[in-house]
Amino acid sequence: MNRIIYLRGASQKFSSFLTRQTLASTNIHHAFSRQCANAFSTASPLSLSAKIKELREATNAPMMECKKALTDPEVGGDIELAIEHLRRQGSAKASSKVAGREAKDGLVGLCISHDSSCGALVKVASETDFASRSSVFSNLVLAVANKAVEKEEVDVDTLTSDETVQKLFEEAILAIRENLSIAYVRSLKHTDGSILAGYVHGTTAPNVGTSAAMVELAWINGNEKDTEKAKEAGKKLAMHVVASRPQYLAPSDIPTEILEKEKAILMEQLADSGKPQEVLEKIIKGKLNKFYSEVCLEEQPHVVEEKSPKVSKVLKSLGLEVKRFEAVSIA
Repeated sequence: MNRIIYLRGASQKFSSFLTRQTLASTNIHHAFSRQCANAFSTASPLSLSAKIKELREATNAPMMECKKALTDPEVGGDIELAIEHLRRQGSAKASSKVAGREAKDGLVGLCISHDSSCGALVKVASETDFASRSSVFSNLVLAVANKAVEKEEVDVDTLTSDETVQKLFEEAILAIRENLSIAYVRSLKHTDGSILAGYVHGTTAPNVGTSAAMVELAWINGNEKDTEKAKEAGKKLAMHVVASRPQYLAPSDIPTEILEKEKAILMEQLADSGKPQEVLEKIIKGKLNKFYSEVCLEEQPHVVEEKSPKVSKVLKSLGLEVKRFEAVSIA
């Protein structure tokens, strides 16, 4: 009898234990369900602060302008619409604030097509060295150079009025908050049997730096040989142009008035020498040759080549001649 009572009591205790475990399990299930619900509810739309952060990363615009753009009724918190809003409103506002401010700093960019058939040099001006060293500015300069290569004929006005270029400047001004402008652009298109090569000095990014040059080389008598060797010679010549800064290609390219002025200066320097006229003419000829070696690319000593032979001599030994060159720097 006692054994039956004991078993009955044990059964009641076990039943009570099961009830308690069931209740605990139910509570855990409900808690887990609540946590899942909360997780899904917080994973829905981004908070305003998160959207502001994302918009700043996308545009580099100030925090308050990002907030104003996102809370604009027409935007309604949409990040894509906010980016467009900033471009329309923010860049226009920024442009109006910086317009007229002097832009004396900047960077230059070079772009040459893959087949070396066309190339462009550009200079984009900024107000400060700090702005010109930013990645946003370097990307702008390179993009403008790439756009210049695409055009058949290009100058500052046509490049500035290009719709894509205008958009690039709007975005850059919005991020940098300085007056930015295209200060210089030159393009070269190769002729039959010629190639283009270039060099950028003081690079802050690929093909963007403080100075650059571009040259057009052609095979003498059309005897095309090693194209890669010609490209290497072109790059060295462009490096020389950056370093030596020639003003003309050859003596025949010097304007008559410049040449006559130089001769007059030399005659004045020798007026009281007492030397015969034929001697004076030889002296003047020698001094003019020195003048040519200072200002004419073909006559300059090639500073990149060993022992600095004359540029025209170096190229002739490779079966090449220089047709044209362009150079630009921020100085």
